[in-house]
Amino acid sequence: MSNESTPPSPAASGPIAASPLTRAVLEIDEYAATLGWDLPARLFALVDTAQLRSQEPGLAEQLGLSGDETAAPLTPIEQDEIPAGTPLDEFLATIAWPDAVAGCALTVERQMLPPTAEASVPDNLDKASLARWVAKHPDRQEVRMTVAVLRDGARESALRLREKDSPTDVLTGPDLVPGLADALSATFEA
Repeated sequence: MSNESTPPSPAASGPIAASPLTRAVLEIDEYAATLGWDLPARLFALVDTAQLRSQEPGLAEQLGLSGDETAAPLTPIEQDEIPAGTPLDEFLATIAWPDAVAGCALTVERQMLPPTAEASVPDNLDKASLARWVAKHPDRQEVRMTVAVLRDGARESALRLREKDSPTDVLTGPDLVPGLADALSATFEA
């Protein structure tokens, strides 16, 4: 028999805490939920909270983080509004983040169809025609997607359906919106 002790199992030590990135995504989702629906996309820089406190104490105080030792490890900071009429992919291609930014997140509303509707999509629709077709489909659902990435490649997403607009009905996972996560990751490749 060995004298080494083994660490307690996760069940014995309580629930596993969400990752800092998951916490940031859920914080942004909850913030967006307080603003309501039918809003433009919102972009956030994600910064290391401890680093923010030490390097920008005035900003940390403004954000209510100066004395809060229980603050989340990542702090989302909303950026200027995305210019109206600018396609999201074109806008994201113009972004370059300073080194102090650990990651970024975007929240955007879209309409989606269930997988069963894929077979009924008409062929040869351009982007605008497809959007109109989806908007008229009886099974469409409105969804708010919050997607975040870190410089190190970590990803997280939160999806909230308008018809189930409750924090207990938010779906999370790293690969829920891979195209948007790829576009956000590309903002760190400059």
